[in-house]
Amino acid sequence: MMIDVKHEISEVSREVGSKVLPAGEARVLTISRTYDGSLEEVWDACTNPERIRRWFLPVSGDLRAGGRYQLEGNASGTIERCDPPNSFAATWEFGGQSSWIEVRLCEQPDAQVRLELEHVAHVDDDVWAKFGPGAVGVGWDLALMGMARHMSGGEQMDPRQAAGWMASDDGRQFVALSSELWCEASITAGASSIEARAAADRTTAFYTGSGPAQES
Repeated sequence: MMIDVKHEISEVSREVGSKVLPAGEARVLTISRTYDGSLEEVWDACTNPERIRRWFLPVSGDLRAGGRYQLEGNASGTIERCDPPNSFAATWEFGGQSSWIEVRLCEQPDAQVRLELEHVAHVDDDVWAKFGPGAVGVGWDLALMGMARHMSGGEQMDPRQAAGWMASDDGRQFVALSSELWCEASITAGASSIEARAAADRTTAFYTGSGPAQES
């Protein structure tokens, strides 16, 4: 499977920030990418379980506001809000910790749609503290690339193919570049460069097989 890693990495915008929640300060990761298609087409790709499994993971549950979802072998949560075809928000529960995601779609010129995903975690989230934003950011980079291939009619990867690709030179390069860019975004947001680069090294290590696995 041929994938232009540098092109895929360059198609994504990444930002790290913070916000104050009722429970206290939280870290915010924002990732975005533009896709060809109508707002309705991109919304369907993001919310139709038959399509989600083709570019991300099999998903089950009651996929509507107030319902619970389960991504196979990954996160589960509650869909807190749904405003088709513009946005939805949900909890993201994995490994005993909870965070939040929000997906927003915005029409762009030339029949394109920009997808923006925001992932919010408490500042005391152990995974974020150890691995930085790349702990979830690398996984979202991979997901948005999978969706791009799906939207363009490109070859789909089943889970076994995806695992094999991740172990390839291209897969390792993708992870390393993604991890580095999330590190740079973290430093831009005010993180210590020493701590951010150490976290990025740990992220790259476990995504490439020399450390514990983590969800998107």
